[in-house]
Amino acid sequence: MKTSQWHKFIQLILREASMIIKDHSLLLTLLVAPILYAFFYGSIYINKEEEEVQLAIVDMDHSDLSRQLSDQVNNLQIIDLVSAANLQDAQEMMYKGKVQGFLYLQSGLEKKVLSLQPANIVLAANAARFLPSSDLLSGVTQVALTVGGGVRLKYYEMQGLNEASAMKEVMPLNFDYRPLFNERVSYGAFLLPGILALILQQTLLLGLTGSIAAERDKSSVKTWVETAGRNPSVALYGKGAFYWILFFCYALFFLTVNFNALKLPIRGSFFEILLVTALFLLTLIPMGILIGSWFKNQLLCVQIMAFSTYPIFLITGYSWPYESLPLPLQWLSALLPTTPFLSIYTALVQEGGTIYQRFGDVVHLMILWLFYTGLSLWRIRELSKQTLI
Repeated sequence: MKTSQWHKFIQLILREASMIIKDHSLLLTLLVAPILYAFFYGSIYINKEEEEVQLAIVDMDHSDLSRQLSDQVNNLQIIDLVSAANLQDAQEMMYKGKVQGFLYLQSGLEKKVLSLQPANIVLAANAARFLPSSDLLSGVTQVALTVGGGVRLKYYEMQGLNEASAMKEVMPLNFDYRPLFNERVSYGAFLLPGILALILQQTLLLGLTGSIAAERDKSSVKTWVETAGRNPSVALYGKGAFYWILFFCYALFFLTVNFNALKLPIRGSFFEILLVTALFLLTLIPMGILIGSWFKNQLLCVQIMAFSTYPIFLITGYSWPYESLPLPLQWLSALLPTTPFLSIYTALVQEGGTIYQRFGDVVHLMILWLFYTGLSLWRIRELSKQTLI
């Protein structure tokens, strides 16, 4: 780049900084919102796992086995047992929201288990709320299998089998379940890294699209392109450089301060994470300029971009498998830089992978960068022609 172009490039960065300082809405969006949202949403999921989900228990057996089951279920960190006099009482407690379900131990439970007859334990969980019902099911299932296996082990030992032979009868197939990366399968540990990445993206797009819309709203597009010497590339990345520098600093802040405060591990290479993040921000800049250039009203532009946050998160394959989306939504998702970025980002941050293992996603992100750069350069030329009329 020639010296004169470097001078114009720096002028555009300073011009953008001056424009933001004078625009209170942009100032709040770019300087307050990223930090505020990161700590606010992070604080919601800081505990990562829910604890003491209340579960009513109806013990109609009143045996040593039923008491053992109750004690072990109550010892789980996830569950807080509440006694209910009968089934109707337990149902009423669930309908009123006092408990998230009930556990029903039928009469004759111990007798059936000791005689190796089928015995039922009924768990009714309020599936209207996803997390409590899922956690209750996994906790109670684990305890039921453990206690039932222990009882059957004693039965076979009483029949004259040694411990090793009895264990083969109780558990002929040993299921070794080992969750990787998110070892405790906690909702917060899964969700928080993706939320921080989404905050980075959406606050950048809100600020950048709002800035471009403001240029058209205040009829200052001519000043912008003339400051760039009517060079679309300088106009694009001169304005975008301010946002790239600012949000790369935010990315560093999130990966150090927020990740430490929220006790989120970074299992992959820190350098590779920064490299991919830099490319991601570089792709968002022409995309943001392209989107903002179609608006003449700054407020309308910001409102639409704010509305897009949740739909973007849902179709990127982070909260719902990409392959399970309807085909048109898969095509739309493939046009978003968020989709390949979150795939690489998750592999690096949570799985300890490398860029080379997700090289296809890196290529996808680079193609989107070239695609949006080409479209935004064309759009800047069109706006530049309009200012000459």
